[in-house]
Order: sequence, then structure tokens, then C-alpha cells
Amino acid sequence: MVALDEQHPLFLFAMDQRSSLLEHTYDESGGEPIDESEAERVRAGKRLVYRGVLTALAAGASRERTGVLVDERYGADVARLVKDAGLQLAMPVERSGREWFELEYGDHWMAHVDAFDPDWVKVLVRDNPDFDAARRAQQASDLAEVASALHDAGRPFLVELLVPATDEQRARVEDYDRDLRPALVVEVIEYLQDHGVEADVWKLEGLDERADAERVVAAVRRGGRDTVRCIVLGRDAPQEQLDHWLRTAAPVDGFVGFAIGRSNWEEPLEDVVREHLDTESAEGLIAANYRHFVDTWLEARGDVEHGVDAGAV
Repeated sequence: MVALDEQHPLFLFAMDQRSSLLEHTYDESGGEPIDESEAERVRAGKRLVYRGVLTALAAGASRERTGVLVDERYGADVARLVKDAGLQLAMPVERSGREWFELEYGDHWMAHVDAFDPDWVKVLVRDNPDFDAARRAQQASDLAEVASALHDAGRPFLVELLVPATDEQRARVEDYDRDLRPALVVEVIEYLQDHGVEADVWKLEGLDERADAERVVAAVRRGGRDTVRCIVLGRDAPQEQLDHWLRTAAPVDGFVGFAIGRSNWEEPLEDVVREHLDTESAEGLIAANYRHFVDTWLEARGDVEHGVDAGAV
């Protein structure tokens, strides 16, 4: 497993969006390309976004701490470039745009993992204690099978957990993210663990209070799971909100970085797609956004050195 702790954080540049990317950036309401030409436009956009990562490295971002989360469907060439560059590679195995967890490649999913040899294998999960009990149990069982297969193969498992509010939950509190979601995250983590879903890293929505971040770490590490870590996901939040989430998590032992995607690249990529911005300018903006979040984390943590890695390009 890749070394990962508070002094060796992981800053994942996330670009594994698929159906949502087609809908929001390429205006394809069904979340699918209309033809191969459109699919190639999406692949080209991912290559542009990756060049933003390289621009950040050239400007001094840490090669050791930088990882890229990218999908096979539109980002296979990017995944290979990430491996060639010696950066950490994370890849999803879930099918995009589904309400409940479903494997992208069915029974053949592990062959796809083996073909790309990522450092982290990721799944996206949506869960809530008030969701349908039978569907929750089936999803947990499916995830437990994935976790077991990955660990048997010696591959680290990264679980991205979203806990969306039900209408009733949102109605009964002033601020769902602040007042209710933290407790539900803990409850869902414990439920999944009790059903055999053993993650090496939990990728979690940001938390507003340090005490809640500490409660989450206690949950992921309960029962002797002392090596399990957490990272913060971006959720396309505004920079000010995301900065707050990073500053809350970074000082808490057990949180070891972030996975931020659209907040880095969505606006620059959309401007290129709509022909309002040249690609070089977009790459510079993407790099600057990524470096901003890295600096925010490092400044909040305080005991990780800033500076350029010897391996930076």
C-alpha cells in the first residue's frame, strides 16, 4: 500500500466524473455522448484537465503527494500518463449515474483493475439510514464482496461516501450539513463496517466542526481499524466553503488529505468547451486552483513541510 499518513498526505485531483460531466459541461441531458465524436471531445477535455495537473507540478506542487482520480471510460489515456509520470493513480469501479452501487464492468471489473494497476480502487456510495432497508442491505453486501476481492488481491480500497438528505431530514433541521449529516455519516460508516465493507480510506463530505471530524475518525477506526484514514471530498463547493472544510479536517489526526475535482477544473473547462478561453489559460487556472487547496491544507496542518519536491517537473 502507498505510504499515507498525516506527514505524507494525499492530494487527489479528481476527474472521474462521467454522466454528470456530460450533462453539466457538454449539455448532454442523458449523460451519454451522442456519438464517438462527442466522446472524443470528453476525452480531450480530460487530457486538458490533466495538463493542468502537470502545470501545477511544474510550478512546484509536490509530485510525491499528488494523485489523480480518473475513470477508464473517458480517461484511459490519462490514467496511463499518470502511471508513466509516477503519480499516484486512483480509479473508480462503479457505474456512473446510478442511485445505488453497481459495478461498471459487471463480473469482469477486476480484469479492468488489473489492466491499469491503480494505487487506489474507488467506489462511490450513496447511503442514509432512512433509505430503503432492503436496498441498503443489498448494496452493503455488494460492496463487501468488492472489498474482499480487492483485499485478497492486495489492492487498497477507497470508499467515497455521500449521505444525501431525505426531504424529511432536511425539513426538520436548520442546516442539514451542520446539524444532522455528521451523525448520519458516523451511523452509515458503522453500518457498512458491520456488513463487511472494510475501506482503507474513506472519502467524505466536508465537516464544519472539528469535533465532528474527530467523531468520524473514531468511527472509521473503531474495533481495531487503526490504520484506516479519511480524506475530504470537494462536492463542487465554492472555494470559501471548501477552504473551511479543509481547515477543519487538516489538523485532525486521521484526516490525511483531500480529493477535489470540479472546484479545480469545472469553470475553466466549461469556458474552453464554450470557446471563451484558450487551453493554455485554462491549464493555468486549473493549476492555480489545485495549488490553492494544497496550500490551504498544508497551512492548516502546520507540521508538513511546504516547498518543491526534488522530483517536481
